[in-house]
Amino acid sequence: MSVAQLAGGRVAAVVRKAATRDPLVIAAVVVVVGVAVMAVFGQALAPYDPDAIYVGPVSAPPSLAYPFGTDDLGRDILSRVLAGTAPSVIGPVIVVVASSLLGAALGITAAWFGGAVDGIASRVIELIFAIPGLVLAVLAVAMFGKGLLAPTLALAIAYVPIVARLIRAGARQELGKPYMAALHIQGVGSAAICFRHLVPALLPALFAQTTIGFGYAMLDLAAISFLGLGAQPPASDWGVMIAGGQPALIAGAPEQSMFPALFVVLTVLAVNVLGARVTTWAERGER
Repeated sequence: MSVAQLAGGRVAAVVRKAATRDPLVIAAVVVVVGVAVMAVFGQALAPYDPDAIYVGPVSAPPSLAYPFGTDDLGRDILSRVLAGTAPSVIGPVIVVVASSLLGAALGITAAWFGGAVDGIASRVIELIFAIPGLVLAVLAVAMFGKGLLAPTLALAIAYVPIVARLIRAGARQELGKPYMAALHIQGVGSAAICFRHLVPALLPALFAQTTIGFGYAMLDLAAISFLGLGAQPPASDWGVMIAGGQPALIAGAPEQSMFPALFVVLTVLAVNVLGARVTTWAERGER
């Protein structure tokens, strides 16, 4: 069985256990699955063209025809929220996947070899950690232009030391346990020890950090788009929608900002709740 299959099986088993014991986990799973469906099929589910203007009255309140109302250009807000799910979710997913893979590899390498390798890796981690993620993202935009690609890659780099420090500490603790020495004495190869024993033992901590990182990445990318440095109008990115709805919010029509902001909050909360609960059960050994 490969490491990916083992990891997937462990996480899936813990999710099933958690879902049967905690209604909050069920609610979080429903939200996460719903957002995933919106990200994949959002364009097809949208009742109107998300970029078509004056499909309805300007700044109309929610109604049967327009469940989330319309914005200041008469665009259907529900359609724009659905279409904007994919760009709002894909960026954070790229950030956490890239930072988790790089951070875990760096942390395990530092703990495994120790000595000079650990020292060099620690200095690299500290150097990157000294630069705040949002600052690095803004610098990337200044160098490569506006859009989501540059800040997404910048945030992925900025999140690497967070994962690396966590995994390095966990790996050092795990490598110091008696069963690791017993595996070496039995003649088990280094690759087998690393990928069949060490990596699975670190999965709960990595999963927890991944869920937390997803929430931070979504908020950071939404903030960058809100500032006008990420996705650009007329894109239906949630951050762009929140920024574009500020004048209407002041005028007493909060729908344009309220609904995308609500989806950002619900998504972050659901992922964090799911990550916290699943990690707790995994650490208790309840498979």
